[in-house]
Amino acid sequence: MDWKNDIKRVDYKAALAFMEGRVADIRNGAAQDTIWLLEHDPLYTAGTSANADDLLNPRFPVYETGRGGQYTYHGPGQRVAYVMLDLKKRYQIPDIKNYIWCLEEWIIRTLATFDVTGERRDGRVGIWVRMEPYGGMAGVEAKIAAIGVRIRHWVTYHGISINLNPDLSHFDGIVPCGISEHGVTSLHDLGRGDVTMDDLDNALRATWGEVFG
Repeated sequence: MDWKNDIKRVDYKAALAFMEGRVADIRNGAAQDTIWLLEHDPLYTAGTSANADDLLNPRFPVYETGRGGQYTYHGPGQRVAYVMLDLKKRYQIPDIKNYIWCLEEWIIRTLATFDVTGERRDGRVGIWVRMEPYGGMAGVEAKIAAIGVRIRHWVTYHGISINLNPDLSHFDGIVPCGISEHGVTSLHDLGRGDVTMDDLDNALRATWGEVFG
């Protein structure tokens, strides 16, 4: 496994170009499976299911991308993890649904490192937090992590994002993942202001093997 970690923010088009090349190399046996941890400057991305009406205020650059899902925000204070894996080599029978479940589990276990309970929700992509235990109103939920993947010849790319301490007002320019009835949150918003990006990266590395073996 090749772990890449960029300290400087990465241009989105450059990230796409890298992933396209790495996916081809992995498929041809010229590169290892790769996880790339990074941040982007503020931007919105549109997945293959994006509804134009969900782009409320394009205050930042908008990129069309071939990943699944709808509109997503990326920006400073958010850890993006691009995951490039050869599912055929990793699993005897490749299963996209199982892969998505594993990404969810990876996020859930990472959040648990910081005493935050992330949960799945049927019909809602990503990982969600019930806000009441963190001082919010009863019944209110918010999204703390997004998932959007693409698979080519059974090699995955794109991946996940976890909100550490992004400017949450930046999400107001879109309907995140097409879901308007729930908000967004972050580790710092939940009172975990002592958590750094290095802490989050270390947790991602530590829990990866628990899920993906």
